[in-house]
Amino acid sequence: MTEPASGGDQKAANGRREGISLGRIAGIRVVLAYSWFIIAAFTVIVYGPVLEDQYPDMGVAAYYVAFAYALLLLISVLVHELAHALTAKIFHWPTEKIVLNLWGGHTQFEGFTATPGRSVLVALAGPAANFLLAGAGWLLILASDPSGVAGILSNIFVWANLLIGIFNVLPGLPLDGGRLVESAVWKATGSQEKGTVAAGWAGRIIVIALAAWFVLLPLLRGDRPDVSLMLITVLVGSFLWMGASASIQHGRLRSRLHLVNAAALAEPAVGIPESSTVADVRRFAADGATAIILCGPDGRPAGIVDGAALASVPAEAAAATPATAVSHTLSVGAYVPEWSQGQELVQYLAQLEGREYAVVDHHGRVTGLLRQSAVVTAITGKEMRRSGRAKVRNR
Repeated sequence: MTEPASGGDQKAANGRREGISLGRIAGIRVVLAYSWFIIAAFTVIVYGPVLEDQYPDMGVAAYYVAFAYALLLLISVLVHELAHALTAKIFHWPTEKIVLNLWGGHTQFEGFTATPGRSVLVALAGPAANFLLAGAGWLLILASDPSGVAGILSNIFVWANLLIGIFNVLPGLPLDGGRLVESAVWKATGSQEKGTVAAGWAGRIIVIALAAWFVLLPLLRGDRPDVSLMLITVLVGSFLWMGASASIQHGRLRSRLHLVNAAALAEPAVGIPESSTVADVRRFAADGATAIILCGPDGRPAGIVDGAALASVPAEAAAATPATAVSHTLSVGAYVPEWSQGQELVQYLAQLEGREYAVVDHHGRVTGLLRQSAVVTAITGKEMRRSGRAKVRNR
């Protein structure tokens, strides 16, 4: 599977390392997520007894063979993801990393410009690699006719890659085959976002079909359910449903990015020197300024006057009270050009700590105040709730 990058560091959003670094292959960083050990343990627990039952002479060695099976799956997934990454290199898409995890793996890319055709080629490179591995394994079995543990693992390798390839070409996100649906709708409508939403819904339909085939139909026939198969179906179905839902949500959010425009979303504002007093601020407010931003000696926005704090200053103290006492500081770099818009603006604001940003014109003069809540509302169509009371601060 492929996905856009979520960050350049190997630490997850909560600050913990996301896995074990396996180094680089063809310059691409490979990370083994800690969650992979869960699926490895599951494979040993479920498949070990099956092998022990089929081959009683193995004894405890059956569990080592089951672990070898987990390693073969890991290698197959790694080759799958490398196929994505190396194909993307042909189109100069910068690859951030490959992560091998509980659900298989994914390849994260940095910013790039895609087309429907290239998106399909990169997506289908992964399943194609698995089909090639399955074919190579099958030829090896025909040529050498391995027996014992080698024969068991050879057959497992062939079937695993065949199933990985077939599963991933199913036409729905987050599976690679979902890119076919996405690209077809994208090509027909000119909108990648509509394609993503359509492919996400196709992914949900696949989940329903898998549940009906592996769980509902056996129950309707009165067959005794296979607990292991049902558990795998539930786990895989949950993963696919979450991925499909995330794709639908991301597609809808991206379709609204054109509404994110600094000039259009900002409320009118005026910039005044940081050395001003409350009396000066009130004069500007009386002239109709909706928001007042304090600028430092270098002219850059430094703070925002708080209306509630401003109103709490007695009239007789206004001339002696500095404007900084009724303001709160802007985050470093929390100002944007009034022509900023779309994904570039959202990505920049996501790097800042604050929730308010000054908007400036070509001359660096303050023209507006952009609030995070306005950006969120534009993207999601939902109001962002905030609580808190402003206070005068001493400075």
